[in-house]
Amino acid sequence: MSSAKKIKSKHIITNKEKLISRVKKIKGQLEGVEKSLENDQDCKKILHIISSIRGALGGLMAEVMESHILNHMEEDKETLTEKEIKRAQELVESLKVFIK
Repeated sequence: MSSAKKIKSKHIITNKEKLISRVKKIKGQLEGVEKSLENDQDCKKILHIISSIRGALGGLMAEVMESHILNHMEEDKETLTEKEIKRAQELVESLKVFIK
């Protein structure tokens, strides 16, 4: 057997409380969809809520992705240059457009 070491990836999510708050809001919106469906609410209203949820999930994904990208770029360095940060932000902005 080989003695391969397991490498743990360290992920630090910035603004953790803010992200958890967003998740809770999304849960509330999903519960709203569930109640609307149970109560035979207007389809237009339900679609509007679902659209809001999709946007909220995209925003949440973009924030977590940004944190993920910056942390992986910084793994071998103590700090990132302004140029590296700018490139990461450009990548995240491109991803936001793609996610929508």
